[in-house]
Amino acid sequence: MHDAKRTALLIIDMQVGLYDGPEKPFDRERVLDTINQLIHRARRAGIPVYAARHTGPTGSPIEAGSPLWQLWPALDVDEAQDTVFNKTHPSCFLGTHLAQQLAAAQINDLVLVGMKTQYCIDTTCRVAVELGFSVVLPEDGHTCMDTPVLSAETIIEHHNATLSGAFVKCVKAAEVWA
Repeated sequence: MHDAKRTALLIIDMQVGLYDGPEKPFDRERVLDTINQLIHRARRAGIPVYAARHTGPTGSPIEAGSPLWQLWPALDVDEAQDTVFNKTHPSCFLGTHLAQQLAAAQINDLVLVGMKTQYCIDTTCRVAVELGFSVVLPEDGHTCMDTPVLSAETIIEHHNATLSGAFVKCVKAAEVWA
C-alpha cells in the first residue's frame, strides 16, 4: 500500500562551476555535508533523490558535458539510482520533465536543497507550490554567494523568512526524516 503522500529530495545546482567557482558559496562545506546527510536519510527511508544540473548554452562555462557543469564530486548523488536531469532556467520545472516524473511517481511533497538561494531555490519553491506540491525548505540546506548589495548570509535569512509560510515549511535539516 502506498502512502497518500510521497516525498522526494530535490537537489539543485550543486555543480563544480558554482560550488567551486571564483566566488565560493557561503558556508559551502557545511551545506554540502547537510545535503549529503539528507541524501543518506532519504535513501534509508526509500525516498527518491532528484538532482538538477544547470546547463548553459554551447560555449558557456557550464555547457553540457563540460568540467564545470558536472555535479560536485563529493555530493553523494549516484546516477545509477538517483534521477539526474538538466535544466536551463532558474525553475527546475520549466523546460524539463520533472513535474511529469514526480506525478508518475505519485510524489507531491518535495524537500528542496542546493544553490543558489535567490535564483533557483527561490524560483523552484514558488513554482512547485503553484504546481500543487508541498515544499519543505531546510533553512540550513541552501546557499549562495555574496552580492554587491547583500551578503550571502543575509540573502539566505531573507529568503527563509520570505518563503516560510506562504510557500514552504522552513525547518532545520536535522528535523527532516529524523
